[in-house]
Amino acid sequence: MLKSIVIANRGEISRRIARTVRLLGVEAIAVYSDIDEHCRFVKEADRALRVGGAKPQDSYLNIDSIIAAAKEAGASAIHPGYGFLAERWEFARRCETEGLVFIGPTSEVIHRMGDKSRSREIATDLGVSIPPGSDILNSAEEARDWAARLSLPVIFKASAGGGGIGMVKVDRMDEVVEAFDTATSRARLAFGDERVYIEKYLESPHHIEIQILGDKDGNVVTFPERECSVQRRHQKVIEESPSPFTTSELRHELRQAAKRLAQGIGYTNAGTVEFVVDKQRNYYFLEINARLQVEHPITEMITGTDLVEQQIRIASGEALSLREDSLRWSGWAIESRIYAEDSENFYPSPGKLASYIEPRGEGIRVDSGYQAGDTVSQFYDPLIAKLVVWGRDRDKSIIRMQKALDNYEITGIKNNIPFLRKAFASELFRSGHYDTHFISKLKEGENG
Repeated sequence: MLKSIVIANRGEISRRIARTVRLLGVEAIAVYSDIDEHCRFVKEADRALRVGGAKPQDSYLNIDSIIAAAKEAGASAIHPGYGFLAERWEFARRCETEGLVFIGPTSEVIHRMGDKSRSREIATDLGVSIPPGSDILNSAEEARDWAARLSLPVIFKASAGGGGIGMVKVDRMDEVVEAFDTATSRARLAFGDERVYIEKYLESPHHIEIQILGDKDGNVVTFPERECSVQRRHQKVIEESPSPFTTSELRHELRQAAKRLAQGIGYTNAGTVEFVVDKQRNYYFLEINARLQVEHPITEMITGTDLVEQQIRIASGEALSLREDSLRWSGWAIESRIYAEDSENFYPSPGKLASYIEPRGEGIRVDSGYQAGDTVSQFYDPLIAKLVVWGRDRDKSIIRMQKALDNYEITGIKNNIPFLRKAFASELFRSGHYDTHFISKLKEGENG
């Protein structure tokens, strides 16, 4: 077992990782920026080291600073959490060359699968369907040709992208050239890589993903699916497991496809294989998130598996003790992301938390990064917490979520709890017949 772990992240995910690290008897070392010095995740760590200024590029994205802090601390390993450096293959490579255990897949796998164009080729070679689309586009004229060939609507995507960044949907041919320019510009600014490609935009799609774990011996375990179709700006807001849309046959096919991909690329540690599923339940590979996923708690709630513990054990060289044929799961889990944002337009709303009281009770879990008096900074993602509930079935889980939201008190800043209440009260959500257009349809229903 590793002796000490630097958690190269902040907020709720730093606290959540540290909780498991300490339960394993391992030292949890936090890193922090100047403005995070007095945050909960820093105070609760066994040790904490400053890594730079408030801007992410000066601290949580500063590879040299984080590596130096880990070596100064005499740490055994680094856990990147999600976001920031979690899927930067250069960071994983530096850990490997500096003699630090990177708690995640190898730098080679991150590099191969982080390029969306290359990952599409790999999936195709392994017999997993991908959405109809182009190769890397070299010009707006090529983009027009592909848009005509695929038929509208289509969507531009950044090859180095993730998290919905850089996506541009096109409904008319006269929008293609401008969309190509916009997509390449966004990709260049966000990832330093302007390469984009184009895909057929699927109507009424579902965003469904499969959690995977892999060890050094080639063993891979997959978990029941997570439904992640409630999104704003291509980013998730509500997730549930299992999905109300899948069938047992589709679940089996998705898990088998995820396992085939993981074994085919030699995947180790935790990851998530993301699929888009059309209304006829045809599924297509989107990408592999080579890290711990934000919504991992709902998988933990229905299976009783601590995914962070599994990550640490795999990184320590242990073989997976879990076996897919003996994996048991029960009930239904739902996660709501609690954001500091305007619930009408979803714009960030940073500021000071005048009051902050979390709901408690049976089947309720809150992974949070803040307490009353803390400030949600403009420099970072406005995620305050993740509210997760478990119920014996979907209806009971929804009811428990509604009660938990009613007992969640946040004042001083705007937050998205009013939107979440509307979402769970809607017949559209309760029926389970929703897709990635849920939010727009919800607003249409309110106005119509």
